[in-house]
Amino acid sequence: MKRALITGITGQDGSYLAEFLLKKGYEVHGLIRRASTFNTERIDHLYADPHDPKTRIYLHYGDLSDSGQLTNLIYNVQPEEIYHLGAQSHVRVSFDMPEYTGDITAIGTTRMLEAIRRSGIATKFYQASSSEMFGDSPPPQNEHTPFRSRSPYAAAKIYAFWMTTNYREAYKSFACNGILFNHESPKRGETFVTRKITRSLARIKLGLEKKLYLGNLNAKRDWGFAGDYVEAMWLMLQQEDPDDYVIATGESHSVKEFLEEAFNCVGLNWREYVEIDSRYFRPTEVDLLLGDASKARRKLLWEPKVKFKELVKLMVDADIEDLEEMKRCQDVIRKLSNSEQ
Repeated sequence: MKRALITGITGQDGSYLAEFLLKKGYEVHGLIRRASTFNTERIDHLYADPHDPKTRIYLHYGDLSDSGQLTNLIYNVQPEEIYHLGAQSHVRVSFDMPEYTGDITAIGTTRMLEAIRRSGIATKFYQASSSEMFGDSPPPQNEHTPFRSRSPYAAAKIYAFWMTTNYREAYKSFACNGILFNHESPKRGETFVTRKITRSLARIKLGLEKKLYLGNLNAKRDWGFAGDYVEAMWLMLQQEDPDDYVIATGESHSVKEFLEEAFNCVGLNWREYVEIDSRYFRPTEVDLLLGDASKARRKLLWEPKVKFKELVKLMVDADIEDLEEMKRCQDVIRKLSNSEQ
């Protein structure tokens, strides 16, 4: 049984990757941060009592700011594969918290690489790089496109990219950079624009909200499905030699197009509900990201399965279904409360 360690296991990608690896027969270990509230919602359906002999998923408290703890964890778990997904991953927030973003997203990766080196474990390492690193470099962007950072988040990811490359070359580490373009799902964080749209649309559809406030509607992104992209992560670590890969659909759509497609799913006109709020604009914007994943298609035999319209509908349907279920539960509780009175 292979053993994998995932940082950021409670995030969108971490939860899909954990599902994927468990189906492959792996024993999965995840790094989670201590919080005063439960933050494991995305993986609750996977988790089991660690005392159960059939359990194959284990969670460990830790933080990417603590190098000693990371070294101990890697040494004790002895994973054959490490998927480093943990980061401060919100681009707009990185402008408000640039120092923290650098510490966790950039230096956190160095701590992971150094922990692997110090532990002496022969493991394969995946670094979650980002298409935001390309910034305003002309599309289509591939593995040879220059990085031109347009945010503290992108700058931190560029640092992490080159540190991963440096450890691969200096210490002969099996270390890969997966340069993933935007990938979404019903598990996407609620402050990211795609999920913000579908979640607000569900509330508008059910009469719980009247307006949706957004920033730049003209920004174009290459949007894919997160469930497809975690397979590419795994494929990178199954190769004979480590390398870097762009993962993308090869299609680009604007935020406005995403809006139109989402509202069309429920027969509404987005222009009647959307207003622009300047606070959601970035100080420096990335206008167009369009990935060329021909290398991944050729070497990894990877192909995206979920298309743009399918992805939008998947997210809209999931948010409406979740909200309807919540309303049904509230109605039941209300009726029970009234009957007791």
